[in-house]
Amino acid sequence: MNDRSRLMKVSEVMKPSFDVVDGMATVAEALAKMKHVETKCLIVQKRDEHDEVGMLLISDIARQVLARDRAPDRVNVYEIDCKPVLTVRHDMAIRYCARLFTQFDLSRAPVMKDGEVVGIVSLTDLVLKGMEW
Repeated sequence: MNDRSRLMKVSEVMKPSFDVVDGMATVAEALAKMKHVETKCLIVQKRDEHDEVGMLLISDIARQVLARDRAPDRVNVYEIDCKPVLTVRHDMAIRYCARLFTQFDLSRAPVMKDGEVVGIVSLTDLVLKGMEW
């Protein structure tokens, strides 16, 4: 058996760096927060312990702000984000993560450990990092 026979975990392929935004921020402020080169989404912070994690995708901004000719400085993140969002466990096998993404037509998801977001994983990460030979 080779090293590929072991189950690769989401934590091994995820991006541990991600940008965070408050739901009350404007879309213009959210865009300014996208610091990381590979950022295609922002994690929307929980307001309190009973709130859920949210996510704002570039595609959400394109469809709900740009295409509708809305002013980014007049639209709040909470108006267009996805909340609650499906999350994946850091120790989930990548093949199950890929199945989950396929089943729910997802392109990326926050990665959770002990109730906190520790990264973001995308289909691209699963394939390019998880299937390296």
